[in-house]
Amino acid sequence: QLVESGGGVVQPGDSLRLSCTVSGSTLFVNTMAWFRQASGEEREFVASKNWGSGVTDYGDSVKGRFIVSRDNAKNTMFLQMNSLKPEDTAEYYCVAGLQSSRRAEDYSWWGRGTQVTVSS
Repeated sequence: QLVESGGGVVQPGDSLRLSCTVSGSTLFVNTMAWFRQASGEEREFVASKNWGSGVTDYGDSVKGRFIVSRDNAKNTMFLQMNSLKPEDTAEYYCVAGLQSSRRAEDYSWWGRGTQVTVSS
């Protein structure tokens, strides 16, 4: 299971940290990632982290602003979002899979999502 938390309403330029708690069979996956989907838009790759190698990957729209990290002891992945923009408004999903990828279809496990709204 994947359970996201930390979403909310913030102003442009603010920061927000999302959390994703991992349990069950998803404890043994190779890669975890974040995707987002704005209303009326397609799902967009945000960031991923390979559990074994530690290698991270970021989508072009968030590179330099977002940071993905993990706390192994707490089985939790984080997405630190800085310098938020209105275009970052979306439902954010925590996902897990067996390989690092930017494609949503490569991830078998999905959380229910947490809403992030950036508005003045």
